[in-house]
Amino acid sequence: MTSEPLLLGITGASGIIYGIRLLETLRAIEVECHLVMSRSAEVTLAHETSLKLAEVTALAATTYAAADIAAAPSSGSFRTRGMVIAPCSVRSMSEIATGVTSSLLTRAADVTLKERRRLVLMVRETPLHTGHLRTMTALSEMGAIIAPPAPAFYSAPTSIDDLIDHTVGRVLDLFGIDTGRLKRWGGKSVPGKSRYSKPR
Repeated sequence: MTSEPLLLGITGASGIIYGIRLLETLRAIEVECHLVMSRSAEVTLAHETSLKLAEVTALAATTYAAADIAAAPSSGSFRTRGMVIAPCSVRSMSEIATGVTSSLLTRAADVTLKERRRLVLMVRETPLHTGHLRTMTALSEMGAIIAPPAPAFYSAPTSIDDLIDHTVGRVLDLFGIDTGRLKRWGGKSVPGKSRYSKPR
């Protein structure tokens, strides 16, 4: 398996737990992850979890400021195994589709596409209007994978954590990364609960 890092972008869309769980999972299985969070993501973090920003960034091997457009991921010469944006806002998706990027997060995604590396966008929006769908089609034609965080129920989930773990496992499958926690069709799962869940 390649030792090149996986890039993770976290935008301000609802569902920041997907990005956090990706960080947690990759750290647990010792896959190097480099993180870029938008400023909006920091706001969402405070609304949707009880975590501090430092707790989230500590899960990544390296963290870049979204405003640092000169950081390593802005260049195709910086080798990665690809990038996932979880969750991905419609604004970020639209920037990536046009190539008119305004932050390191969307610039890194644009670089991922131009270098023909895998880009997975966990677009978090519903319902979708025709403009959204056309943008998704354009990105798919460019080589991106549109992977909305749609829950699967054949795994007989008993908690929100189960749903999140399954979705994260399926996304990492796209990079050839097996979490060892994914219940596959006809297979068995490894139960577990994240310590990062926000108490209700």
